[in-house]
Amino acid sequence: MRVLRFFDDHTEEILLFILSTIMVSVIFLQVFMRYVIGSSLSWSEELARYCFIWLVYIGISYGVKKQRHIKVDLVLLLFKDKGRIIFNIVANLLFLAFAIIVIYYGYGIAERLLEWGQKSPANQIPMGYVYMAAPIGMALTSIRIIQNLFRQFKALFGNDNFEVKTDLERLSED
Repeated sequence: MRVLRFFDDHTEEILLFILSTIMVSVIFLQVFMRYVIGSSLSWSEELARYCFIWLVYIGISYGVKKQRHIKVDLVLLLFKDKGRIIFNIVANLLFLAFAIIVIYYGYGIAERLLEWGQKSPANQIPMGYVYMAAPIGMALTSIRIIQNLFRQFKALFGNDNFEVKTDLERLSED
């Protein structure tokens, strides 16, 4: 049970740390090679770009997990307590529908690229793996949205103390 809890709590953080470390290291190495050694690497920019793509999609899931994703808070100011929760439930259901569409079509594209055997020019990475960032990132995002929906429904119908705060309210607390 502890392993599952750790996995649930830290999946995105670990992946983001690994991808960021690879990206920064490769870019640093490229700068060092170009300006100190005088010879650039042919593969570094491509690898950094692909790490960044994966970073973005995993970052979406992390933002949803921490409930810090981009949203329009102005509408939330019109509602109080349960109204905010209902509005957030509707927003999360729409976001979940979008994520499922991205998973479906993104996987189809990645699968076709893997079948065709298309590879990246410098690193010879199968392009299907690069394109898998969208469906995998959105699958993680879907899991986080469903977790949020459970908490929101629990707060709506139970005694759970779930608060929906706007960014302005969060800033005033800091």
